[in-house]
Amino acid sequence: MPARKLLPALVGLLTGALVLAVPAPAPASPVPAEMPLYKDAAQPVTARVQDLMARMTLDDKLGQMIQAERLGITNPADVATYGLGSLLSGGSSQPTPNTPETWADMYDGFQRTALSSPLGIPLIYGVDAVHGHNGVKGATIFPHNIGLGATRDGALAEKIGRATAEEVSGTGIDWNFAPCLCVARNDRWGRTYESFGELPMLARTMAPIINGMQGKSLSDPGSVLATAKHYVGDGGTVGGKDQGETNISEAELRAIHLPPFKEAVRRGVGSVMISYSSFNSVKMHANGYLINDVLKGELGFDGIVVSDYNGIDKIDGQSGFTPAEVTASINAGMDMVMVPFAWKQFIDTLRAEVQAGRIPQARIDDANRRILTKKFELGLFEHPYTDRTFLDTIGSKEHRDLARQAVRESQVLLKNAGRVLPLAKANQKIFVAGKNADDIGNQSGGWTVGWQGASGPVTPGTTILEGIRHSAAPSTTVAYSKDATGIDDSYDVAVAVIGETPYAEGKGDRPASMGLDQADLDTLARLKATGVPVVVVLVSGRPLDIAAQLPDWAGLIAAWLPGTEGQGVADVLFGDYFPTGQLPVTWMKSAAQQPINVGDGQTPLFPFGYGLRYRPLK
Repeated sequence: MPARKLLPALVGLLTGALVLAVPAPAPASPVPAEMPLYKDAAQPVTARVQDLMARMTLDDKLGQMIQAERLGITNPADVATYGLGSLLSGGSSQPTPNTPETWADMYDGFQRTALSSPLGIPLIYGVDAVHGHNGVKGATIFPHNIGLGATRDGALAEKIGRATAEEVSGTGIDWNFAPCLCVARNDRWGRTYESFGELPMLARTMAPIINGMQGKSLSDPGSVLATAKHYVGDGGTVGGKDQGETNISEAELRAIHLPPFKEAVRRGVGSVMISYSSFNSVKMHANGYLINDVLKGELGFDGIVVSDYNGIDKIDGQSGFTPAEVTASINAGMDMVMVPFAWKQFIDTLRAEVQAGRIPQARIDDANRRILTKKFELGLFEHPYTDRTFLDTIGSKEHRDLARQAVRESQVLLKNAGRVLPLAKANQKIFVAGKNADDIGNQSGGWTVGWQGASGPVTPGTTILEGIRHSAAPSTTVAYSKDATGIDDSYDVAVAVIGETPYAEGKGDRPASMGLDQADLDTLARLKATGVPVVVVLVSGRPLDIAAQLPDWAGLIAAWLPGTEGQGVADVLFGDYFPTGQLPVTWMKSAAQQPINVGDGQTPLFPFGYGLRYRPLK
């Protein structure tokens, strides 16, 4: 409310005497044009939503249900002309130059256009900040979920959620498509690293990350809308095939894959993203029973149900969405449609289906009620632009220290023959090798400054090699060769940092071999030939088929995909932090065992929950 101004008393001198004049009544302020109720922040959200919807045309409502890719906006004025409800930046949709300030400027530009529409409804803008604000160069990159699952630390997850939300807020973004609550049941799946583990209890344990993102109130500074994804069963597809078939009973679906979403709804998650996968031959994007009846009805979810990227397009398996696909998905409970480029055609199709009576007006109203409620709860009508006070949090020391803690807690010690670990800091000769030893891109994995990720110095950070060099005392020699050339038997220990290179869904599926690549095998062979004890640091998004090589290694640490703070790996190698991580998945003896999970009767190489500790020296 504007501060009230007091009318000062009139003091005058009359005929040499001091006279205090009696103040006249304050003149009435000019009566402003009636402010719409929906713009009055003092009104309840439900009343504001009702008032706004009463003013909206059908086209206004259809526009609110569209989430377009920002690269699909060829004319910025279209944001206002079509009343678009949302924009997103896909995994490889970064502005140029890729700086936090450029992101904020981009967001504010789109938002300014949206507010110029007759009703002035603000945009809600989404990104996949799945392990930190990973699309922004210079942001803090946390371990991927599989590493966080190894920590079993829900309080840590909540802090990471808050740190991520702050960095996201610093670029204006208000909607995060995270966390992924999938329960990965087959490690061939390329999204295994996006899962906290193979049991639903791990996703439930780490669900406080939602509270970290959303804060105590969505309207609080630094809070963003979280998304539980991908509903439901995407981690249980046959053969671990991405976007595949989950052919299990409903009882198993409810026992394994549904509980994390139930927990997310209990914690007030603001949105739920639907999976590309199918449940018993019904595409989830058209599964009215699981969306309307179970999610919205049984679980009581009252937030936004959002499609995945072009998800409706994939219902019939053919390229290009059809009226039948649109109707099936909207009637199944889809509220907001992620339709990156063909959004004008989608609006026309959606309008025609509503006008033909195949999609009830009540379904359109329900979707708008959910979308507008979250916009009001986020405070977008009062504070539509970037809160640039959070710019300084992006890649801040505080957040990088938190990421380093997460890396430390995520390391799982799997072998320690002859107590080769922890490494001595002083008076040692250490040889470091492997393609992942000095590569920020490889240790961060997919969804890092690009959808599929990339090798190389993609963003600032500390590589594992740099962490080792920083931890070693001046009296210790640390030599490095990517392929292990130059090593001889004079070294006390060799550290081989090997494993996978970046990938995301689709490209990351491994239907055949799950072993090390030839570059890793050649590196290991050179190290073995010297007789120097070898400690392997395995950088990967899932367990790998390593049983044949394991006898040659004195030590083995599963480092997962640690992100930008490789110092955390070195902290464990040198014993500055004793390993506490536990396997969030069952580690196969061979790829032929896939899928392998707790309680299935198979004998693993390392069981679920396994993790050695360092014993203090006597």
